[in-house]
Amino acid sequence: MADTQDVVELILRDHRRMEDLFRRMRSVEADRSGALREFSDLLIAHALAEEAKVYPALKRYKNIDDEEVEHGEHEHDEGNKALLELLQVEEVGSDEWDEKLEELVGAVTHHADEEERTILNGARENVAMERREELGRAFWQERERQLKAGCGSVDHVRKIVES
Repeated sequence: MADTQDVVELILRDHRRMEDLFRRMRSVEADRSGALREFSDLLIAHALAEEAKVYPALKRYKNIDDEEVEHGEHEHDEGNKALLELLQVEEVGSDEWDEKLEELVGAVTHHADEEERTILNGARENVAMERREELGRAFWQERERQLKAGCGSVDHVRKIVES
């Protein structure tokens, strides 16, 4: 388990890790396909854990807008579609790779920014730390379960997108 159990901090750490992985995927000096594999696993595990353990719990709090939570789920779908398109590009570093990468960056960055400003700030203001830590433990356990299951494989991402 991470050194914090606060669900807000755990989600923020994943967002920052995704930003690091975007930088690696853009760098011609990095293992771009390795960064994509790590990113794919992280994005899918993160989103599935949020949708299973965090979003349903946060909908119960007043001042955390249900529409924002549902919008977050919709944005996960958009990110998953953009991820699948990048995973299906045959040549890392090609013009198509760069184009699909930027579409993914745009979708995920937009979602993370909105989530941080609305849902996570709402959780900070309205959810007691004890409950945030309970949600953090549940989020982390589900996230780890998904990671161990290889959730970011192209076949699994395709199933998620097509469902």
